[in-house]
Amino acid sequence: MSSETLASPLTRRDPPVRLSATLLLAAAAWWGLAALMILWPDKPVGFAAPRFVTETHQVFVVLAAALSLTVLAGRLLALPRLLAPLLRGARWLVAMALLFAVWEMVTAKLALLPVPFFAPPRALVEAYATDWYRLGDSVLNSMRLLALGFVFGSLSGFVTGVAIGWSRGLGYWVHPVLRFLGPVPSTALLPLALYFFPSSFSAAVFLIALATWFPVTVLTWSGVASVDQRYYDVARTLGASTLFLVLRVAIPASLPQVFVGLFMGLGASFSVLVAAEMMGVKSGLGWYLQWAQGWAAYANMYGALIVMALLFSSLITLLFAVRDRSLAWQRGTVKW
Repeated sequence: MSSETLASPLTRRDPPVRLSATLLLAAAAWWGLAALMILWPDKPVGFAAPRFVTETHQVFVVLAAALSLTVLAGRLLALPRLLAPLLRGARWLVAMALLFAVWEMVTAKLALLPVPFFAPPRALVEAYATDWYRLGDSVLNSMRLLALGFVFGSLSGFVTGVAIGWSRGLGYWVHPVLRFLGPVPSTALLPLALYFFPSSFSAAVFLIALATWFPVTVLTWSGVASVDQRYYDVARTLGASTLFLVLRVAIPASLPQVFVGLFMGLGASFSVLVAAEMMGVKSGLGWYLQWAQGWAAYANMYGALIVMALLFSSLITLLFAVRDRSLAWQRGTVKW
């Protein structure tokens, strides 16, 4: 038996981690971006001096330093888990540095794009630094509105789907209503919702719930109706009751399609959320976008769009994490 085999796990060292040329190029690209922003003077535009220029330079220097230190730590300490995400996204890191460089040149350095519709990166730093409270309050209100609407819509859609998937008699009456009202965009019902509900907030919750209800109902119904009949026969042979068949056979077997419906409903709720918040609520990401556009604060609008993209993408990622944990045997079958 070799000495390598007898070595203790505490003394055995991992093989050295090889750095790809793309990752080294990414670190160099971010340092080059920071040098471009600092050494190339901005072109004067308007009468007011630009704000948060130094802070913006510091942000990009910190990002370049953090990337370089992470690469060095992973290489010197032989930490493959630390470098693995960077190696997978090395080309994206290079592309992002080039994108920021082009953005900085056509706005701040050369002023090729009209102001204020296209703002330089420093304008985003200024928007986050000066208006973080209003933006944060809008995020919290949007999350509350989205959570209420999505939970109500998901629960009602799940119950409706299980009911019409199990009962043919109920499906006979509900199916035509579902086909008639389901495809109608929820935002088209906004005038009616504002009339029938006591506040714009409750109307927005209803519209988000309606947008979530339709795909969850259809996919849950399809999942329950497509369960193999032999599962029911085996359970009945063992003395299972109707409630047991629904809770322990039909619902677990339909969960893969239920999660697809939840994914579709979550995506639809995002669109309805923004549209509903533009029509009467006092705070929210949709309201913030409309407010920023009205005041020609396009940097604030772009900042809100970035926050919205990160937030919504994270929610979908969380939903897929729950799906993979609940349906371990189907992990990876639906990609995100």
